[in-house]
Amino acid sequence: MFMPSASGLLALDENPFLPAGVQESGWPSVRGENHDAYSSEIHLEDSWPEGGPPVLWVRDLGQGYSAFVAKGDRVYTLAQSLHGQYLYCLNARTGKTIWSYRYDWPYEIAGVYPGPRATPTLAQGRVLFASPAGLIGCLDAKSGKKLWSRNVIEDFKGEGGTGFGYSSSPTVVDELILLPVGGAGASLVALHINDGRTVWAAGDEPGSYSPVMPIVRNGRQLVVGYLENALVIHDLKTGELLINMELSHGYDEHSAWPLYREPYLWIAAPFQAGSQLLEIPEEFSGQSSLKIVWRSKTLSNDVLSSVLVDDAIYGFDIFDPQSKTQRPSRGKFRCVAFLTGEELWEQGSGKPQRSNNDISEEIGQSGIVVADGKLIMLNERGELILLRPNRERCEILDRCEVLTGELTWTPPILHRGCLYVRNQTRAACIYVGELDLLAKGQERMSLDEIPQVRYSNWSGQVIPVEPEFAFDLPSNERLWNWYFWSLGLLMGSLLLASIPAWLALPGRRWLTWIICYRSLALTLGALGTTWLSFWTQEFVFTWPLCLFVAFEPVLASVSISRQKSKSFWKDRLPLIGFVAVSIVYYWLCKRLSLVFEWAFLAGPILALPIGLWEWRVKPNSAVRVMLIVFLKLLTFSCFWGSGVLVFWLRYE
Repeated sequence: MFMPSASGLLALDENPFLPAGVQESGWPSVRGENHDAYSSEIHLEDSWPEGGPPVLWVRDLGQGYSAFVAKGDRVYTLAQSLHGQYLYCLNARTGKTIWSYRYDWPYEIAGVYPGPRATPTLAQGRVLFASPAGLIGCLDAKSGKKLWSRNVIEDFKGEGGTGFGYSSSPTVVDELILLPVGGAGASLVALHINDGRTVWAAGDEPGSYSPVMPIVRNGRQLVVGYLENALVIHDLKTGELLINMELSHGYDEHSAWPLYREPYLWIAAPFQAGSQLLEIPEEFSGQSSLKIVWRSKTLSNDVLSSVLVDDAIYGFDIFDPQSKTQRPSRGKFRCVAFLTGEELWEQGSGKPQRSNNDISEEIGQSGIVVADGKLIMLNERGELILLRPNRERCEILDRCEVLTGELTWTPPILHRGCLYVRNQTRAACIYVGELDLLAKGQERMSLDEIPQVRYSNWSGQVIPVEPEFAFDLPSNERLWNWYFWSLGLLMGSLLLASIPAWLALPGRRWLTWIICYRSLALTLGALGTTWLSFWTQEFVFTWPLCLFVAFEPVLASVSISRQKSKSFWKDRLPLIGFVAVSIVYYWLCKRLSLVFEWAFLAGPILALPIGLWEWRVKPNSAVRVMLIVFLKLLTFSCFWGSGVLVFWLRYE
């Protein structure tokens, strides 16, 4: 942990950043007090010193996508370590842990998206949290003592919105905790804050990742559920389903928050689906429906939400079908007229394919806070950006690097002049208020003292053409295409290796052929994904060939070694080598969002029987050599087939 001395810090007994007469409410939920990313705070700087704004503290926190919530001199968030998932209560001024509560084992610690997704919620002296497994917990915010918990996915048989882990932050209105679940008769549920009992459950639509949003229409309290295939509106008190608007069929997902200004509701979707403005009727009956004011392909939102300022929407229009874990999202930051959908301005190159374009000046996909006539944004690359809302042009006031080197999808929050930010490694408190409100003589850090890593888009060099949807199962046509390319590289390696083998001494020809063939196949398998994808302009996957080549010495060791060797390393080196290659393969697939391609690690299952037979054939004649080559190609086909079989058994 890196932090300055606590002496001389700004006194936090009162909030000098609020206008006179405004009562402090802190930042109680993921989108603030009114679920719109607005803060009432003022006295924020319009620009920062040359070295960036002061840093009050920075610390290692652990994996997770949970944002902070704040009240008084405390901030709260979720994170995980090797020991488990925790809810942390930190001192807002120093970052020191006041208490922590362990609620589960780590979630997907080596997966694509490790750690908790939801953000805690503060209400009535309690802190509520949601785990990726659907556990809803309620703790005393002061002591961290558990008051109650229940698992809504298990209790209501939730469907949808859980494939990547339950991600919806609890929404609290009065005594009700509102949650999307997606079970039969439980699209949305309301629990009582005192004990977690069910107050109401209603609807039959599968859920999604966007939290429940409370709104008021014509004086009536309502709740909006942005679900997997539908937009639903329920009565807050009774749960009565008032409107169900169908949005899609089959698999879909929605993570971004809607925007509401009575009577208009704006929603944005991922997968390049764009956005639309809807008008909610004044009264509700059995025939009530939402009127579409406008619909546009402009401004798709994925993991980070847009904001509404005056009559304009500000947000990142993602051009990629999905956000990637290995590189910043491609798209443009846009300003769009709320009532008409007209684009007012855009910023960024928006190139949807990989390229060498310089994105250092682009805003990019960003979490946004609206305060004091400014947009304070933290983008995916860990840059802090200060933007003036302006319908005429993009007016960037200042920008600086805060948490670089890895992508972050966690939105920032503002509390008492401080911005609380985090990524998968660190959390930091950045002071963005007027400097004369910071106590004189106070020790502080500079941004240069935060360990920074320069982001490098190395993935673009490895995979010049990506799978369009990372979580789409490869089609049979694509699997056959990959297989034939890999088989061709294998056959080419076998053929080319015969040249140096023919030139070698008679007694060393077989060994030379084996060494040259494996070296060529390993190299071509490793580089084939890059070269062939670039040449064909389609994603071609040849890395399983490397796994197969690394597995061959294991087959040879098992087949040929009838007696146990006296050398410990000689017996085990082939297996160690295969495990090492498998680990590198797994890590690359994880980092490059090649989700289903991990299945080829199951290759040895079907390859083992044929492979053992191959290595018992002696290469003492041309016919036997041809038989060995045939068996080798058959073994590779079985190796490949094992991965395909896993696809079918697990996902079809």
